[in-house]
Amino acid sequence: MALNPFSSGTRLRDMIRAIRACKTAAEERGVVRRECAAIRASFSDNEQELRHRNMAKLMFIHMLGYPTHFGQMECLKLIAAVGYPEKRIGYLGLMLLLDERQEVLMLVTNSLKQDLNHSNQFIVGLALCALGNICSAEMARDLAPEVERLMRSRDANTKKKAALCSTRIVRKVPDLAENFMGLAASLLKEKHHGVLISAVQLCTELCKASKDALEYLRKNCIEGLVRILRDVSSSSYAPEYDVAGISDPFLHIRVLKLMRMLGQGDADCSEYMNDILAQVATKTESNKNAGNAILYECVETIMGIEATSGLRVLAINILGRFLSNRDNNIRYVALNILMRAIAVDTQAVQRHRVTILECVKDADASIRKRALELVFLLVNDTNVKPLTKELVDYLDVADPDFKEDLTAKICSIAEKFSQDKLWYLDQMFKVLSLAGKHVKDDVWHALIVVISNASELQGYSVRSLYTALQTYSEQGSLVRVAVWCIGEYGEMLVNNVGMLEAEGSITVTESDALDAVELGLSLYPADVTTRAMCLVALLKLSSRFPSMSERVKRIVSQNKENMVLELQQRSIEFGSIIQRHQSIRSSLLERMPVLDEATYLMKRASTTQASIPAYKPASAVTPGDLKFPNGLAKPAVTPLADLLDLSSDDATATTTASTTTAPSDFLQDLLGIGGTNLPTAGAPSSASTDILMDLLSIGSSPSQNGQLVPDLSLAQAEKKHVSAAPQLVSPVPEPVDLLGSLSSSTSVSGTKSATAVPQAVDLLDGLSSSTSVSAGLEDACPSITAFQSATLKITFDFRKQLGKPQESTIHATFTNMSSSTYTEFIFQAAVPKFIQLRLDPASGNIVPANGKGSVTQGFSVTNNQHGQKPLAMRIRMSYKVNGEDRLEQGQVSNFPPGL
Repeated sequence: MALNPFSSGTRLRDMIRAIRACKTAAEERGVVRRECAAIRASFSDNEQELRHRNMAKLMFIHMLGYPTHFGQMECLKLIAAVGYPEKRIGYLGLMLLLDERQEVLMLVTNSLKQDLNHSNQFIVGLALCALGNICSAEMARDLAPEVERLMRSRDANTKKKAALCSTRIVRKVPDLAENFMGLAASLLKEKHHGVLISAVQLCTELCKASKDALEYLRKNCIEGLVRILRDVSSSSYAPEYDVAGISDPFLHIRVLKLMRMLGQGDADCSEYMNDILAQVATKTESNKNAGNAILYECVETIMGIEATSGLRVLAINILGRFLSNRDNNIRYVALNILMRAIAVDTQAVQRHRVTILECVKDADASIRKRALELVFLLVNDTNVKPLTKELVDYLDVADPDFKEDLTAKICSIAEKFSQDKLWYLDQMFKVLSLAGKHVKDDVWHALIVVISNASELQGYSVRSLYTALQTYSEQGSLVRVAVWCIGEYGEMLVNNVGMLEAEGSITVTESDALDAVELGLSLYPADVTTRAMCLVALLKLSSRFPSMSERVKRIVSQNKENMVLELQQRSIEFGSIIQRHQSIRSSLLERMPVLDEATYLMKRASTTQASIPAYKPASAVTPGDLKFPNGLAKPAVTPLADLLDLSSDDATATTTASTTTAPSDFLQDLLGIGGTNLPTAGAPSSASTDILMDLLSIGSSPSQNGQLVPDLSLAQAEKKHVSAAPQLVSPVPEPVDLLGSLSSSTSVSGTKSATAVPQAVDLLDGLSSSTSVSAGLEDACPSITAFQSATLKITFDFRKQLGKPQESTIHATFTNMSSSTYTEFIFQAAVPKFIQLRLDPASGNIVPANGKGSVTQGFSVTNNQHGQKPLAMRIRMSYKVNGEDRLEQGQVSNFPPGL
């Protein structure tokens, strides 16, 4: 009589066949549901002869992802059975259906203990496998003595499984590590490879679990590990352990990993390993994947221990051979290790520079990226020019997706290592020409700073950029820099001023210069930043080339009805300057002042954290440091330390760093114009606007899509004519000409804020070059000694502006009362979250000894809960005395009332 296809007597293969025959998921669920119902019925009827078959079917159902928790107790019944087949199915079900978090697992401890003492070695092996897979910390403590006893067994299979089980026990209960140290060391003397691999794995786990075990194994296992490695590497062919002609590569790799742990930081152990590591590195074949795996692990071990320099060179040469391998995976891991190895032996890695450069041009994107990062680490003062040339040449043919990373690295290299401004400018012009669309804003901002400081190269720069613009006008960043330079140095372009010896002369007329700027306007109709810079350049050219004023006016007036308010406002105001304000146009549009390089670099470093990979040495130079002398020492920039632990009623303190304006407004930042903080989350924004700053387009409109770089020749004019400006609360309802007729004798008072604009007026009417504006009144507060130790004194002077009680300006003075000079002095501060802090640059970073001088630093604070909570601040000062780092910190709580 045939069995019911969904009865408890169905064989496993029949159930699998029925499940695989299902055409839909719903049909499969139906089959499984009916089969589970039959299995539950069989469990209820206690059909012992079918229990192991039902458990086997239940395990298959579990692997399909269906719930099988109702079979857990049946596993325990099978484990308690006498026969081996039932125990095998029971233990297999135990490992699949249960884990160490199940409470029912406590019931199996006694059965495991009995089976670990069983006379049948196969049943003992089942118990060891189960214990090694699912044991909890409680089970490990209860059954550790039985496992220790089994590690002394004569049977190799039992010893192997006992060692693996011990690994699980040590991982769960590290306190038991001392019980297995001696046994693990004795197992390393075995001949059976399975026992050796298990013993090495146990030793590795012991080293992780206990420092005492690590020291014990260093003293007692190094000799055994060296012997194992020598025997395996020089053994004859053995079919049981051979993999692609390599004798037991798995044992090779396990031993090498353990040797790396034992030799790390221990010169004696490392010296004992040197010979065998050299033997493995030279004798292992590299034409097979198994051999490459051993060589890779051998290199990792050599780089991880205190190896000799010759052995490290050998390891790096192996990596060099890996770079020539056709397998992408092998090349990738070689690049990864070389990035770490460069911190150990730079010269050895430098020998493979040509091969690494070839990897930059690889078809695989991940290899290209890794190789580029490695090249970046290889660059130094001696090889910067050839390496940069190779990268720039490749930039022309590189994939568009890779150009952004490649461009960023080339720009960083040029900034970090260039000692010659001409070479730096040439490289940057090439990058802008070949990949200007991929250049980030802060890169071309820095280039403008360099050009403004290189007075002898300004003519060369504007001619080079003009020439490049004729060919590569589709590169956005090139257009911006070229337009800026033409606006600033247009007369140098036309008159060939500052010609270099190797430079060929070019003929450029005033009309040609205007054509170049007009080209930028026509090619970038949607780029607000580029169009705004073009309008400013045209305005300046109207002063540089008076004969072109009418043409400039005609071009500028085309934007009077532009939909973008920023461009519309510029067009109206610039047209008014050209047409109606001839008397002040030359002074208003004169060349912008030189931008201080050190100040820009300091502010750039405080707003942009350089991405340094974890493998890079801490002493490496941070990307973005231009090595151009500017007559000023560059202050050291260090990350703000953790200055938390300021307590308040409702919030924890937050670490506060120096805040500056956005990188896109860097030119405005450098001259200190409109020195206000960027809006931060939760901070009230000021409704007042500096009218003259607005009129002269210094700063960018937040309503525009792009961020505009302001033009500071206008700022220079403002600096000459106006010392402070009135504030306007209500916005101008529509674009109007606010630059009406100018006279020469009117003064403006800036002590009050206008609340409305009744009509369009000319706010520059009546201003002359000698006009002055009165500044806002200030209220002085008493000075305090904020901090004083045996060696350092800090005093705070306060100023408050009338009408803004929540804002305070603090002037800190640092005095060194010791007999040793403080160098690399850095002041840091943190405030609670209801206070906003902005630190200004310090006057220096060297504090003279014996109080013979001082360093000053200003900062401003805004107490958003003024009148409710007092000002609180935690400060920290770090400096060096005779090369030794020092740190002092304290909390300032004696602020004057009203802050």
